[in-house]
Amino acid sequence: MSNSADTSRGPGRRAFRHPARVLTAAVFALAGLIFVTSANTAKGTNIRTDASLLKLSDLIQQRSGKNAQLDETNASVREDIDALVRRDDGATEEENARLKDLERAAGTTKLSGRAVAVTLNDAPPDATANPGYPDPQPNDLVIHQQDLQAVVNALWQGGAQGIQVMDQRLISTSAVRCVGNTLILQGRVYSPPYKITAVGDPAALKQALDDSPAINNYLLYVKAYGLGWKVDEHQTVTLPGYSGTVDLHQAEPAK
Repeated sequence: MSNSADTSRGPGRRAFRHPARVLTAAVFALAGLIFVTSANTAKGTNIRTDASLLKLSDLIQQRSGKNAQLDETNASVREDIDALVRRDDGATEEENARLKDLERAAGTTKLSGRAVAVTLNDAPPDATANPGYPDPQPNDLVIHQQDLQAVVNALWQGGAQGIQVMDQRLISTSAVRCVGNTLILQGRVYSPPYKITAVGDPAALKQALDDSPAINNYLLYVKAYGLGWKVDEHQTVTLPGYSGTVDLHQAEPAK
């Protein structure tokens, strides 16, 4: 039994060490392969900052900022082109005046005047229902597309000469869209609080806000759960001209 025991332990221990050495070598080889692959992927850059590794929200913000830069460049180039065209187009004063009127109506030029600014915001993170109201659901505590659209519609109804949402001028083809409580406007992304500014007669603008059934419904949630609502009047505000593309695009059937 003694010899049997020695025999079983000896070969057994040697057999155990051999796979261990093989496994260790395999691990080091795999680690080396990973290092080489990482080096080739990085190509001398920090792969932690590569756009493909950013969170989706970071990537969206990055693209939004890029769109803002392109809008500014586009606006500058457009001003240069307009200046050259007007200098040599041979138009009469009457025709130039007509063109300026059309540009103002289209929202592509700056607009100054008395204004009303409306600010909407989500409820505080720890919001609870005020006495007499049911406990809030998650959707009760955030700004929705319908709330922003209600304010924009009311201000147009009140005779607004021009409207700016956040830092962008609205035109006839602008669409106010929200994904969750994030605003997507003309290729750029915004988070609350949301500010909407309209140039026009302040009294008429504020009356239109008061008369809007959709806004009155929103104000019930302001009272119940603390959603943000603020209306300010300004003596002089200058809205920027719309600087994005005015081309219309439509879907085409696949051939």
